[in-house]
Amino acid sequence: MIMRKIFLLFLFSTALWAQSLRKDFMQFASAEVSAVNFDKKNVLTQPVENFEKKKTGLAIVYSLLLPGMGELYAGSYETGKYFTVADAALWGILIGFDVYGHWQEDNYKEYARIHGGVNPEGKDDTYWGNIGLYLNIDDYNREKELDRDFARTYDRAKYFWAWKNQAERREYRGMWKSSEQAYNAIQFAAGALILNRLASAVNAVRLVIKHNKKAEESQALNFRFGVERFGAEAMNLTFYVTAEF
Repeated sequence: MIMRKIFLLFLFSTALWAQSLRKDFMQFASAEVSAVNFDKKNVLTQPVENFEKKKTGLAIVYSLLLPGMGELYAGSYETGKYFTVADAALWGILIGFDVYGHWQEDNYKEYARIHGGVNPEGKDDTYWGNIGLYLNIDDYNREKELDRDFARTYDRAKYFWAWKNQAERREYRGMWKSSEQAYNAIQFAAGALILNRLASAVNAVRLVIKHNKKAEESQALNFRFGVERFGAEAMNLTFYVTAEF
């Protein structure tokens, strides 16, 4: 009988001690959570860094419009800046040759008017090239007649020219040739501009693919942790791992 009373007293004391321990723990946990100012129904989560996927089509369009912009869109302008600089330089070359070509064209036409007696109105590019090869219109027409190429002879009244000597003809020919070389250089510069855009587009696509691959890897395994608080004395710690295959 005495042993039974002692056993019941022991159980009652143990229950009181457990209840006191639980109350102390909940007060401690509540104080810890309140210290960082969590809302009662808020869950704090911390996702890993995520990457937004890019579109290869947009990268191509941007690079074709302005080389380097496709790389900038892909998030890597380190190589794209060289395409932008090259584009600016090529445009400068193209404009420079165009200005020089027109300047020399004006020079040789004015020179032909003054020294060769040429009327510049209504003359095509072939005419301006031919008068630099022959001393006068008579020499030119004579050669075409000997070749029986009568369709290519010139009307003397309309297409007349006559250089005083070969030195004048050669000086004119030099100006005409400089202008033609400048115009030819414009074509090369224009081609280089196109190639620069294509190269930039290819590089931008490569960078977009690399970026998207990194984005897929970041989304394949996602970690989150959180703290939930319910009421004044209850909280729940959570840890999430999301895997995508």
